[in-house]
Amino acid sequence: MLKRLKSYKPYYWSTFILAGPVVISQLGHTMVHMADSVIVGHFAGTVPLAAVSLVNAVFMVVMVIGLGIAYGITPLIAQENGRGNKEECAKLLSNSIWMNAIAGILLFCLVYFGSMLAIDHLDQDPAVVKEAKPYLLILSLSIFPLMIFSAFKQFAEGLGFTKQAMNITIWGNVLNIILAVIFVKGMFGIKPMGVSGVGYSTLIDRIMMMVVMLFYVMRSSYFQPYISKFKLWAVDLIRIRKILKIGAPVAMQYVFEIGAFAGASLIAGTIGAVEQASHQVAIQLAAMTYMMASGIAAAATIKTGNSFGNKNFFRLQRFAVSSYQLVLVFMTLTASLFAIFNNYLPFIFTQDMAVVTIAAHLLIIAGLFQLFDGTQVVGLGILRGMGDVNIPTLITFIAYWIIGLPSGYFMGVHLGMGVEGIWYGLTLGLLTSSVLLYWRYRIVIHKHLNA
Repeated sequence: MLKRLKSYKPYYWSTFILAGPVVISQLGHTMVHMADSVIVGHFAGTVPLAAVSLVNAVFMVVMVIGLGIAYGITPLIAQENGRGNKEECAKLLSNSIWMNAIAGILLFCLVYFGSMLAIDHLDQDPAVVKEAKPYLLILSLSIFPLMIFSAFKQFAEGLGFTKQAMNITIWGNVLNIILAVIFVKGMFGIKPMGVSGVGYSTLIDRIMMMVVMLFYVMRSSYFQPYISKFKLWAVDLIRIRKILKIGAPVAMQYVFEIGAFAGASLIAGTIGAVEQASHQVAIQLAAMTYMMASGIAAAATIKTGNSFGNKNFFRLQRFAVSSYQLVLVFMTLTASLFAIFNNYLPFIFTQDMAVVTIAAHLLIIAGLFQLFDGTQVVGLGILRGMGDVNIPTLITFIAYWIIGLPSGYFMGVHLGMGVEGIWYGLTLGLLTSSVLLYWRYRIVIHKHLNA
C-alpha cells in the first residue's frame, strides 16, 4: 500500500502545485460574497444580512451560468496545447471573448428584467426584499466585467498559468473589503450606504480585475507564442459551438447545483429571517471549502485534458486517482474543523445569538457533506477534461432537483425539522452526485482503454 502511494507522489505534487493558485483564485469569488456577509452582518444587522442571503441566492444562479459558459474554453485549450496547436488556442480565445461579452449583456438583462420582478413573489420577508432590491441591481452590473475577466483567466489556466489570476484575485478582494467597509459604514465624508455599499465595492473590484487580467495576458512574454497568432475579429460559429458544447452543459451543472443551494436559501426564507441569516452564515463557510475543492477539480480538468489530448490514458488515470485522494484528505480536514469549532465560527459573521445557535448546528451537517461535495466536484472536473459533459449534467439535475432539494423541502417544512432538515436533503443530493459521477468516470475511462 505504501509503495503504491509513493508511486503517486509526482502526480500529487504536480496537481497540488497547479491547484494551489486555482484554489485561491476560485476562493476569490466566494470571498467577495463572504466579505459582504461579514461586513453587513456586523455593521448593518440581521435583516440586511438576510437580504444579502436572498440576493446571493438569486444572483449566484445567474452568475454561475456565465462562469460555466466561460469555463468551456479551459479543457479545449488544455487539449489543443497538449497537441501543440498554438494557433487554435489563439482562435479559441478570440471566440471566447466575444461569446462572454454577449453572455454578460444577456445575463445582466436577465437579472434586471427577470430577477428584479421575481423577487417580489418569492414569499420572503418584505423588510428583507426592500433591502435586497438596490443591492441586486448594482451587483448585476458586475456580470459584464466578470465575464471578460473570466475569458482571459480561463485561457491562462488552460495553458497551466494559474498564479497570475490568483494574485489579481487576492488584490481584488483586498480592494473589495476596504471599499465595502467605507461604503457600508460611511467614512471619509461618504454617507452610510448599507447593503448597497457592498454592491458598489464588488462592481469596482470586478472592473479593476478585468482590466488587469486583460493587460497581463496581452502583454506577458509567457503568452506571446499564442497572442502573436491572436486576432480579435477571428470569430466563427464552428468554434463558438465547440466552446458552447462544453460551456453550456457546465453552466447547467453549476445551475443545478448552485440553484439547489439557492433554492434552499429561499425555503429557509419562508421559515423566517433568522433561519435565512443562519443559512447564509453556514453556507458561506461551506462555500469556502467547496471553492478550495473546486480548485483541485480545475487542476484535474487541466491535467486530464492535457493527457486526453495526447492520448496518454495511463497518465490520465493517475491524475484522476490522485485528485480524488487529495480532495478526500482536504475535505476530511475541513469537516473536522467545522465539527470542532462549530460554536465559534458563526461569530465571524454576526453577534446575534439566535443566528449563531442555528448556524452552529448547520456546520455539523456541513462537516458531513464536505466529503461528498469534494468528491463530486472533482468527478465533474475529471469528466470535463475528457470532454464528457452531457451525462454529468443529467446526473447533477437528478441529484439536486429530483433528490436533494425536494427531500430537503419535505424534511424542513413538512416534517417541521426547519433549516436543518433542508440541509439533510442537500447532503443526500451531494452523496447521490458523488457516487454517480465516479461511476460515470469508470465507464468513460474503460471505454477509452478498450477502444
